[in-house]
Order: sequence, then structure tokens, then C-alpha cells
Amino acid sequence: MRNSNSRSEVTPNPYEMAVAQFNSVSDRLGLDEGMRRLLSMPKREITANFPVRMDDGSTQVFTGYRVQHNLARGPAKGGIRYHPTVTLDDMRALAMLMTWKTAVADIPYGGAKGGVIVDPKALTDRELENLTRRYATEISILIGLEGDIPAPDMGTDDRIMAWIMDTVSMHRGYSVPGVVTGKPISVGGTAGRMEATGRGLLYIVQEATAYRGLSGDGLTVAIQGFGNVGAVAARLLHRASYKVVAVTDVSGGVYNNRGLNPDALLQHKRPAGQLLGAPFGDSLTNEELLALPVDILIPAAVGGQIIARNASTIRAKIIVEGANGPTSPEADAILEDNGIFVVPDILANAGGVIVSYFEWVQDLQSFFWEEDEVNERLHRVITRAFRDVVHMAERDRCSLRQSALLLGIRRVVEAIGVRGIYP
Repeated sequence: MRNSNSRSEVTPNPYEMAVAQFNSVSDRLGLDEGMRRLLSMPKREITANFPVRMDDGSTQVFTGYRVQHNLARGPAKGGIRYHPTVTLDDMRALAMLMTWKTAVADIPYGGAKGGVIVDPKALTDRELENLTRRYATEISILIGLEGDIPAPDMGTDDRIMAWIMDTVSMHRGYSVPGVVTGKPISVGGTAGRMEATGRGLLYIVQEATAYRGLSGDGLTVAIQGFGNVGAVAARLLHRASYKVVAVTDVSGGVYNNRGLNPDALLQHKRPAGQLLGAPFGDSLTNEELLALPVDILIPAAVGGQIIARNASTIRAKIIVEGANGPTSPEADAILEDNGIFVVPDILANAGGVIVSYFEWVQDLQSFFWEEDEVNERLHRVITRAFRDVVHMAERDRCSLRQSALLLGIRRVVEAIGVRGIYP
């Protein structure tokens, strides 16, 4: 079984992949060399090696990053990831993707990303809090209400965001709830944030299936990744009468062509923290899931999963990218040749950052919305973005990834041009 969190020697470097995607549309946009260089590299980077006191009295040193890609359209926005495989190139790639993602959604942010090389499950609650507060202190020279607003990502959650918010507030001497999003509602979070990325995937699946002429109950779905994004998407799709036939996590997963109940899968997963051994169908690997003959495939694990080696085995009619950077440029070309409709990550999984924007706006106003209002606004923004991207793809006769990149990068370039080059 191929581990969905591992990188083999054939998996592309994530930053090189992001730059390749950017370069693939630079000629079409007519960007000069200076603009290409500006947008192909981060604006700022922090690498911090910091000590953390452990429960046994020892001191361990951890490495963390915060990368800002571009701020032309507004404050930097991007999640914080805690994972043993975090690299600086991961952060560079994800920050760049965030710049394009916020522009495609047409919300007033730039792109950033942060992370710490750590397995959060290996730490006690006290150690995790100590690490978080020290990391927040190290990157506090960048993050702030109007400059750089972190959010949860892989390995982090609302509790960790609360610790970061409290740490920054202690530095400032007053509460700054808007310094992060994805917080608990009790300290300035918004209703609907926890499900936002998965709910956005539901809305995109509905738009994509309608656009491609697939209709009726029981359209089949396979989901790689059963964490915060994949599990929520599975539950919402199941409730919307899609048939979720396969799910996997890092341990493997389960397939049943009659359909799976995501709530039962979550009940199985909670005690051991993995899907391995779920008794609801046949076991399968992450690689096998990608090749299933389903209507919709949702890669929602980590990047670099669909590559040249396995792209030709994919039989889904539609791919909706729940993860960031799951498909290599070489694989993209194969999928396009095979007539597979791919909704790219910078559009498909934008639900999280859209609702993060709503949370930030509510914090600025100290006025909060009901959950149905949040969901309605999310539906309006993400479906508008889908239709903008589809319109450009039809007009320019290109794939949705090319169209989304064209749209996002064009908006960033326009902002840079309007603002001018300082000094």
C-alpha cells in the first residue's frame, strides 16, 4: 500500500510544481521578465529554530516557517500546518497557491503559509501549547490583524488558533481576535467555519456535475483523505444523495459499491484514529482508490498524489481537488487528454479561506452572522468563482486549471499595476 502522506522519489517538488503551473500561463498573459520573477518567488520568509520545554523537563528544538508570497491584493492569508514532513518548499508552494486562490475567489487577501516540523499526536496537550505559543512568538513579527492572518491546516485546529490569538494578544496588551481565523466561536470564531472547506467542495461538485450533464441521485464518489476536509465532504455529499463508495486515510480505507455511511466510518475511526480495518466493505489502498471507476474523485489528503505514473489509471469522470497541489503538471496533461474534467484546488477547496474572510470581517466589525447566512454567502461566492472560471475556460479554450490560474494571476498583476512599484 502506498502511504498517502509519503513522498516517493517520483513525486515532484511542490514549489517547482507551483512555479511550473505559474509559468504555464505566463506567456498567455504576456508577463514581462520582471513580473515573472516577482510572482514566482515569495515576498518574505521566516525560518525559526526554537526551543520548547517538554513535560519531562528536557528541551527540544523545533523548526517552523512562515512564508508570505504576495500582498498586492491585501493582507496575507494562509494556514499553519503541523506535520513531520513539512518543508520550506511546501510552504513556498502553498503560499503561492493561496495568492491565486484568494484572487480567484475575489476576496481581498494575498497568500501565505506556515508550518512546524512536528507530529502533533506525539506531544501532550501542554507540550503542544508550549510549542504553539513559542512558534507564534517567533512569527509574531509578521502576523497581525492587518498584515498576515493565519488559519488551521493539517495537524492544527481551533484550539491551536485560540492559543495563537491569545499569545499575540498578550504581546499587544489587548485582545486581537482577528489575528487568526478558524477560532472557537467563544473567542471570535464564526459559525460554519469548521465545515467550510468540505461544504465548498459540495457546492463545487454540484456545479461541476450539472455543468458536465451528470444528474440524478446516486452519483458515485471516492474520497482520498478522511480528515477535516474529506470527512466533512463525505457527510455532506451523502446527505445530498451522492453515493460515497470509497474513502481512505493514511492507513488505507474501504470500498463498497453499494455505498458507505460516513457517520459509521467516523465512529469506526475515532477510537484508533484510522480507517484501517473498517468492516463496511473491501479494504483498499490510496493508490487503488484513485483508479476506481467513479463519477467523482476527490483527492483530499496531501499534495503530489496524482502524478505521471498513475494518471493514466484514473477512471473518474470529474476530479474535484480537495487537497492543495494533488496533481502534477505532467499528470494534468494526461488527464486532459483522457477527457477527465478537473476542478483545480485553487477553486475547489476555496471554501475554507472564503469563510475565514467572513470570520475576519465579523471580527473587525464585532458583529456576527448566523450559520445559515455564512453558508448562503459561501454558496454565492464559490459558485460565482466557478462560473467565472468556466466562462474564461470556454472563452480561451483551455482547462479549468489554466483558466483559474489565468483569472487569479491576472487579478494579482492588475493590483500590482494599479499600486505601482515602490519607491
